[in-house]
Amino acid sequence: MTTRPPDAPAPDTAPRADGQSPEQAGLKAGLKNRHLSMIAIGGVIGAGLFVGSASGIAAAGPGILLSYALVAALVVFVMRMLGEMAAAYPTSGSFSAYADRALGRWAGFSIGWLYWFFWVVVLAVEATAGAVILEGWVPAVPQWAWALIVMVVLTATNLISVGSFGEFEFWFAGIKVVAIAGFILLGVLAIFGVLPGTDHAATGFGNLTEHGGFLPNGSGAILTGILLVVFSFMGSEIVTLAAAESPDARRAVAKATRSVIWRVGVFYIGSILVVVALLPWNDPAIEKKGSYVAALDSIGIPHAGEIMNFIVLTAVLSCLNSGLYTASRMAFSLGQRGDAPRSFVRTNARGVPQPAILASVAFGFVAVAFNYLWPDTVFQFLLNSSGAVALFVWLVICFSQLRMRGIILRENPEKLVVRMWLFPYLTWVTIAMISFVLVYMLTDDKEGGGRSQVLLSLLVAALVIAIALVRERRRPESAKDAVAP
Repeated sequence: MTTRPPDAPAPDTAPRADGQSPEQAGLKAGLKNRHLSMIAIGGVIGAGLFVGSASGIAAAGPGILLSYALVAALVVFVMRMLGEMAAAYPTSGSFSAYADRALGRWAGFSIGWLYWFFWVVVLAVEATAGAVILEGWVPAVPQWAWALIVMVVLTATNLISVGSFGEFEFWFAGIKVVAIAGFILLGVLAIFGVLPGTDHAATGFGNLTEHGGFLPNGSGAILTGILLVVFSFMGSEIVTLAAAESPDARRAVAKATRSVIWRVGVFYIGSILVVVALLPWNDPAIEKKGSYVAALDSIGIPHAGEIMNFIVLTAVLSCLNSGLYTASRMAFSLGQRGDAPRSFVRTNARGVPQPAILASVAFGFVAVAFNYLWPDTVFQFLLNSSGAVALFVWLVICFSQLRMRGIILRENPEKLVVRMWLFPYLTWVTIAMISFVLVYMLTDDKEGGGRSQVLLSLLVAALVIAIALVRERRRPESAKDAVAP
């Protein structure tokens, strides 16, 4: 049974005529349909796809396609569950608010703060990655200054209005989408030997089996590949937070949820298929240059490295922009539920939660400083202790949906416009898949590997849950009688 403190009454989650819930009254419905469409598409295309796929190919060979397919299925199932809840009750707190309702206040508090922590650490990672690229272009400006510049610019973008965030994200995501679509088109033409102006020999799909077979390193390499690629899919859930600031949140969530299958299929599996079909999986150029650059070089695309650096920079800036937005809206939702300072709920005249944005970026700036001052100690701890949080989020979404289905059917069955397939069996299958990934990570004992990420993330999670339980016990009895609707 969910309880709330006296100063944080249970929000009325019935949507208004504009499609938003009353909980969002302080926010503005400033995101247009085209913004949400691109956020939905771009949310699954992170910098990890461009820079992390080479290690996965080296580990699993062409079998990395199976690793991507399994993780893609996992993402599709999780997004379907989240879409079911978000279409019924759109809110900027998304899965944190649903965990609060379905599992208890301790769950909403814990996963909300863990998710916020995950994204503010990502801010530092992406700011540093962007600064490395920019310093390579303009070495006169030091790396720390570039990191500061991109953080300040994107903070200003988020502070202006949610519409300005949406506009920046629209163009960032658009560049990524056009780049991958162009890459797939050029690659397919080259694979079949019909690309004009290139001497690349037609290979068909022979490279998938001709260099040691489809699984040259054995079937176990598929699991290793999963560990290497799973984190490049993080961010697909952002659209369910952003939809709460759109004119028709329920329709936006339903559309984004239904399109996730082709999005991950085309952009992830499709582009990786092109790479391993164009080049032998063990070509040294893949690890040396990166998978996409090596593929473009192989078909004679000039300045492939510079082109890819620009695309990676775009992906980094997109991740920064979305990360700051996501962290601030989660802080806003936690404030509304009495689980964060009430100042986080304050919005300015443009409907922007300014204190929540500034608090999030402040921690991001501190993390950037740690990255420059103590990269191998403090910052490495931050990285490892947030490394498995995204998988925890997926687990919480699954368990929340198991209970929220009954709540929706009991209270507002007409809101069940998106349904999880084969409920509850496929939900339990997804829980088993995520749990297996977490357990398998424990076998990765190299420095900074999966074991340290899981153990440190569990340590941080245990600390946050302990704080949540202590807060619950210290809450006045009168507050514990306040039951959420």
